[in-house]
Amino acid sequence: MTRVSGTQGEGEVAERIRARRGGALRPLDEVLLHSPPLADGWNSLLGAVRGDFALDPALRELIILRIAVLNRADYEWTAHEPVARAAGVTDEQLEGVRTGERTPFTAAQRAALDHTDAMTRGIEVPESVFAALRPHFDERGLVELTAVAAAYNMVSRFLVALEVAK
Repeated sequence: MTRVSGTQGEGEVAERIRARRGGALRPLDEVLLHSPPLADGWNSLLGAVRGDFALDPALRELIILRIAVLNRADYEWTAHEPVARAAGVTDEQLEGVRTGERTPFTAAQRAALDHTDAMTRGIEVPESVFAALRPHFDERGLVELTAVAAAYNMVSRFLVALEVAK
């Protein structure tokens, strides 16, 4: 049970969220809609992160799932595992995300996951971790993978704090 009921769902903001989500609101959306300005901004930000970035969708989902593991956000894992599979993430990679094992990943994916771990666990990213990203990502890629990690740390912390869909 969530700490805030999820009964909202009317109005222009809810319709914009439904449009991005393919017609249905999720429990997270219903909680966010208690504050329409928050829900609207959240929808715009996450819509850009999920739909407008040049970052490889499989890599985006690996980052999101790793954050779900690190922050114990089960709802986030459940929502994104099917998306990750559709983007080409393998069972072996899903297990690696859960355990922290880096063997099933490419060098670029390993660097991005190390960056995600640093951002999530300690906030500051050591220069050595950031330097490992540079051979694999241009400036836009660096900004976008950092934004994915930042945005989904926000999402997971919101989900966990309010026990959304627990």
